[in-house]
Parts: sequence; C-alpha cells; structure tokens
Amino acid sequence: MTSTSAGWAQLRQQARSLETQTEQLFHTYAQFSSLAKPPQSPTEEELRLESQLKDLLERREALISQLSRLLDSEATLTSSALKQNNLARHREILADHRRELNRLTSAIAEARDRANLLSNVRSDIDAYRASNPGAEEADYMLEERARVENSHNMIDGVLSQAYAINENFGIQRETLASINRRIVGAASKVPGMNYLIGKIGTKKRRDAIILGCFIGFCFLMLLYFR
Repeated sequence: MTSTSAGWAQLRQQARSLETQTEQLFHTYAQFSSLAKPPQSPTEEELRLESQLKDLLERREALISQLSRLLDSEATLTSSALKQNNLARHREILADHRRELNRLTSAIAEARDRANLLSNVRSDIDAYRASNPGAEEADYMLEERARVENSHNMIDGVLSQAYAINENFGIQRETLASINRRIVGAASKVPGMNYLIGKIGTKKRRDAIILGCFIGFCFLMLLYFR
C-alpha cells in the first residue's frame, strides 16, 4: 500500500469515528429540547455538549479538507472515482449534522423562552394578586360562580335526559295500549273467540279459587298441629 493510500485510509477512519461521536452527542443534547420545565438559563452540561458538538464539526471539516487535498494529488483515475464518492458522502453527513445542530439549538432556545414567558406571566399574576387582595377575592368568587354554573348545567342535562326517557316511556305505553286494543278488536271479530277467552278466564278464576282453598287448608292445619 502506498503512503497516499495509507494516509487516505487513516483520515477516513478518523472521519467515521468523529461522525459516530457526533451522533452519540446529538442523542444526549436532544434531551434538553424535550424537558418539561427547562432551566431559565443554559446549564453547564448543555453548554459543554454544544461546545463539543461544534468542535467535532470543525475537526471533521478539517479532515474533509485534508482528504480533498490528498485526492487532488493522486493520479490514478480508477481509485479517484471511488474516493470522490466517499468524500462526497462525508461532506453530505457533515452538512446534515450542521443542520441538526442548528435545529436542536433553536428548539432548546424556544422551549426555554416559552418556559420563561409562562413563569413571568405567573409571577406577574401572583404579584398583582398580592398587591390587590380585592382582585384575588373577586377572582375566587368568579371561579366559584363558574363551578356553580357548571354544576347547574350538568343537572339541567340530567333532567333533560330524564324527561326524554319519561316521554319515551309514555309513547311506548300508548303504543302497547293501541296494540292491545287492536288485538282485542281483532279477536272479537273472530267467531267463537269471545267464548274461548271467557272459558280461559273462567278456568283461571277456578284455578285461583282452588289454590286459595288449598293455601287456607294448609294454614288451618298448621294452626291445628301447633
């Protein structure tokens, strides 16, 4: 292997190692953009990670420049085509990582600004209430009124549902009564149907009398043998 090829392989190995380190630092640095309550100012760890990422990007830029100069000094066209592709890939990854750093930095700054704004608004509200006890009492009364109105609205909703159900039951009763009248009317028109219904009613009354007598007899026997 010539000295040029050895130098190219060594520089590429360093470039790939720095790319891996950059991706690992991105994973840690990105966590600052997803904090529910970010600190009001950047922490030492956040500043350290940002500085390390910028340093890695600069080192990779220098390595790519060395690779480019080394490639220009080669005379072999066959190997140069492959190396050109490798060099273009390193540049593409570097550009992606620069954009990712800018995106994460902006996201962290926006999250911090949002948190600081909410904190300032809460502080202003607390300060206003502290300096105006009457306003705080008025706010409390307004909140209580809102809760009472919500309760009334909930009760009105329940009553409306109850009225609707009761009305539905009334409609069902009328429907059943109408069906019963139709059945009775139809049955009265069938020859012999009234006689059959009368016999059924007589049999029911007779069964009821027999059952009543039996129950009475059992009750008397129970009293007698006590």
